[in-house]
Order: sequence, then structure tokens, then C-alpha cells
Amino acid sequence: MEVLWYLTGPDGRYPWRPDGARELSYAYFQQLARAVDHLGFTGALLATGSHDAWVQGSSLIPYTENFQHLIAAHPPMLSPTLLAKMMTTFDHFSKGRLRVNIVNGDAKLMAQSGVHLKHDERYAYTDEFLTVLSGLLRGESVTFKGKFIHVVDAGLPLAPYQKSGIPLWFGGSSEAAHEVAAKHIDTYLSWGETPEQTETKIRHVKSLAAKYGRADKIRFGVRLYVIVRETEEAAWAAAQDLYDHMDERAIAGAQAYVAGIDSIGQQRMSAFHGGRKPADLRELEIAPNLWSGIGLVRHGPGTALVGSAKQVLARLDDYRSVGTDVFIVSGMPLLEEAYRFAELVLPHLPVTRSTEQGITSAWTSQRDAGWRESVAERAAG
Repeated sequence: MEVLWYLTGPDGRYPWRPDGARELSYAYFQQLARAVDHLGFTGALLATGSHDAWVQGSSLIPYTENFQHLIAAHPPMLSPTLLAKMMTTFDHFSKGRLRVNIVNGDAKLMAQSGVHLKHDERYAYTDEFLTVLSGLLRGESVTFKGKFIHVVDAGLPLAPYQKSGIPLWFGGSSEAAHEVAAKHIDTYLSWGETPEQTETKIRHVKSLAAKYGRADKIRFGVRLYVIVRETEEAAWAAAQDLYDHMDERAIAGAQAYVAGIDSIGQQRMSAFHGGRKPADLRELEIAPNLWSGIGLVRHGPGTALVGSAKQVLARLDDYRSVGTDVFIVSGMPLLEEAYRFAELVLPHLPVTRSTEQGITSAWTSQRDAGWRESVAERAAG
């Protein structure tokens, strides 16, 4: 299995509050990346947040050795040819330590960048985008004209460093999202729904992938917060501390942002808590050790595994039993909780550091001799 941490702000003990947030400096991210690297995580997700994920990830390459960067990219915000060039550059400079998380976003987020596509239009755009991107990463000269994207004689001068290609990750809970994942994606991600709900999604996406001959080529992952302690009582006490610091202003602000949002995944996260803070935090325990309270103050994935190391391991095994073998986990603050998870949980998991075995320079393979010939033909023609 693969276990990734998180490398995106805001961060701190109570990052939804000004008095609980931590300053996010370049030095701090170096420290955090080095911790994730040496603690034995597969890597980390660099998501949409306080900093640009590509600049942040590029700046951290020299400070890590095995760290796998999972970097977010939003299709409507850049061309597939430009992203392909960014990917191959990063892949070479990091010596094959790149995965790319294709993010469709939601209407509110995308409007901030001048993108005003409706929900299903965004996925139709992403389908065209990934058709072009995948062709480029295979070394093809791509001419494509769709409803949204039109490229002529596009190509790349560099093959990816990774011999098997740069893995594409993706999440989305709508039917349109499932179709895109089934057709194009290597790892499909869910936010922290229950294992039973996750199993239903996995079965459905696999059935769709079978149409494209990809049922055995797609992996599945889940994004979760984790509150783990030596005992169950201590874990729920830590959750209570977070809960006690979820003030009305922070809850109202977070719920106002997600109100009416067109993301199906966000709607499911919001439904777990209904925007209300009951007196007893355990009322928000939606499945054994799965707590939805984080979603009151954070948009996006809003559930956390809460319990002893033994309980957290048992719940991770529940997800594995339904077909999940990739986990993106985090706690607050990121640095301290990375150490805690690595000490209490990680040693008991069969964690893989890299999916690329025996990586060598991309230009040494026979495939790349053909790539160079194709590049020369495009230059001459």
C-alpha cells in the first residue's frame, strides 16, 4: 500500500482560527517535507491551498530523496501542452518523483480564476484535456479538436523520466467524474466516506473502466484526517480539544463557503454533519471511529479516523478490504502529527516508497530513441 501525508496550508493546532494558525514559511515546508521523507511515508499531496503547488513542490526537490510529490493541477487553468511540459520537467528534475492530481474543482473555486463552466461541462473539458495530455506523454504528435480544446501538431521534446509514465490521480463523486476516472486515471481518490460507501464507488468505477479495458489498471485511494493516540480515550480527548476550538464564526464561515456548492463530494461531506455542532461530538461519529466534525470548519475532505493505533489500523484495514490501497492522511499540526502517525501507525503498514522500480534515466531506453526520432521529425517538418 501507499501512505501519503499532506503538505498544504493552512496549518496549526486550530488552523481555522487566527490564534491557532501557524506561519507557513519556506523553511517550515522544508522541515515538513524532510520529515515526511525520512519518516517513511510514500510522499505527500501538495493540494490547492495557501501556495502554488508547482512552485512549492519544485522548491522542495533538493531537500528530499524518496519523497513522491502528488501535485494538484486544474485543467481549465492551463493548456494540456503546457502542463505536459511542466510535468516532464519536474519528473526529470526530481528523478521520477512526480504524480499529478487532476482537480476539477467546484464552481466557486473555478470562478475565482475566471472559469465559469457548469459542473458536467468541467468534466467534459477534463475528458478532452486528458485525451490530449495522455497522447503527449506517450510521445505522440497530437492534433485534436473538441468542443473545448483545439491543439495542432502539439508535441514534447522530452519523454517522462519514469519509464512507465507519470501517474495521473483524480477524484470526483458524480457520474461524470466516474466516467473520466474510468477512461483516463491511474489512481481514483475519494474523500473520507465510510468503507461501505467507498466500496460502492470502487465497484462502479471498476465496471465503467472495464468498458475501456482498464478494470485492472486503476487503483483506489481515500483522503482522511487522522487523530491517533496511545489510547482511545486520549484520541477522543484530542478530538474534543479541536471541537472546543471550533467557534461559531469559523463554522459559519466554512458553511457559507460550501453552501450551494456544485461538488457532489462536498455535498456528501456536508451531509455528514448537516452544518450543526451538537453538544456531544460523538453524535458526529458516522461509522466506527470515523468522525465528521472536521468538516464543520474545513471544506473538502472533512472526516477523521479517531482512536488508538490499533483502532486506526483496523479501520484502515476496513478500507483495504474493499479495494483501497492508497491513503492520503494528515493531522493538525502537520509536522507533529506526521511524527505521531509515523511512530504509532506507519511501522505496522506495508508501505511502498515508490511505484517505479529500478528507475534510470529516461533517455537510456529504446523507447526514448524513438521519442528523439519523433522530436527530430517534428522539428524538420
